Amino acid sequence: MAKKVKKIHEVMTRKLRLGMVGGGPGAFIGDVHRKAIGLDGQIELVCGAFDIDPKKSKQMGKQLYLPAKRVYGSYQEMIQKESALPADQRIDMVAITTPNNSHFPIARAFLEAGFHVMCEKPMTMDVKQAKDLRKIVRKTRKIFGLMHNYTGYPMVKLARDMVRQGDLGAIRKIKVQYAQGWLSQAIEKKGSMQASWRTDPKQSGAAGCMGDIGTHAENLAEYITGLRIVELCADLNTFVPGRRLEDDGNVLVHWQKGVKGLLFASQISIGEENGFAIWIYGDKAGLEWHQEYPNDLTVKYLNGPQQVWRRGNGYVAEKSPAAARGTRIPFGHPEGFFEAFANIYTNVAETIRCRIAGVKPDPAALDFPTVEDGLRGMQFIEAVVKSKGRWVKMPK
Repeated sequence: MAKKVKKIHEVMTRKLRLGMVGGGPGAFIGDVHRKAIGLDGQIELVCGAFDIDPKKSKQMGKQLYLPAKRVYGSYQEMIQKESALPADQRIDMVAITTPNNSHFPIARAFLEAGFHVMCEKPMTMDVKQAKDLRKIVRKTRKIFGLMHNYTGYPMVKLARDMVRQGDLGAIRKIKVQYAQGWLSQAIEKKGSMQASWRTDPKQSGAAGCMGDIGTHAENLAEYITGLRIVELCADLNTFVPGRRLEDDGNVLVHWQKGVKGLLFASQISIGEENGFAIWIYGDKAGLEWHQEYPNDLTVKYLNGPQQVWRRGNGYVAEKSPAAARGTRIPFGHPEGFFEAFANIYTNVAETIRCRIAGVKPDPAALDFPTVEDGLRGMQFIEAVVKSKGRWVKMPK
């Protein structure tokens, strides 16, 4: 045991070196990743290919104060030149923050070149690519993390542990929603970069809002309950004239163990900012969590007052070590979006360090979305697109 601890300590004398693909000028999610990796001091950004336009990539590199020689015009150039560097200089891992259509080829190339990967969701463009990527991850034995960031919230982990420990009893019903209103107008035709690629099937894939935010709802429900979707019946809608992908959808869902429920995702719900929420009902109690109020978890009972569990308190840590692990500041101080991203990165980083050291990681560090979650998301997208109002089976 002493040798194991010493070996991990030796590996942890430096930060992990991260490269980024995507996240150029005007990008939203890439900037979130960059802020998140800085929270715990375990990872540093050392290089990147930040835009498909080499000039914009160089511009972003200057803004980030990176050496010009470590700012690349393409991910292929990045792989070639990083691989040629000495082991004590080249990157350990890459973050992929590009539109959906490029996730698969970039992830495949970096994995096969010997680098660990953190990838934005949805993982690929279709189920076939997802299965192929799973094979590559298994073959290369590299760590692959998928940024389903909402699983990083402490109170989501508390909810999961309450379900595991039987506090709700047998689960009967799940309701999960993700409601936004920002695509209520055709802003993709008015120069919005964020809207243009999300509504373009060539870049986004077969689904619009279901691929963008519906997969978060699917993933959150399965993460908290541990139950997989068995079958679903989807009604997808495109309300904005001329839009090529759906901007709203309602899904009836059957989970394992006879659990019933519904999943609602929409980006035309005017007035909704980021209304991601979940309700889970058992035969003993129910719980409710809202992403816009992430520090609270509400637990409800049939014959008693409802409880509001608050992030950062000792009673939460006693109930859920995972929630405590993901908490950085005392109760009463809001903690949320960036920190959830950081929690995913911290667990991935610890797992990578252990892989480098040749030792098994703490099981708590393995609490992050993987290639299996990515495949699950693509199977969900395929099923809802295929449904057209009919019941469709999901893979077991």
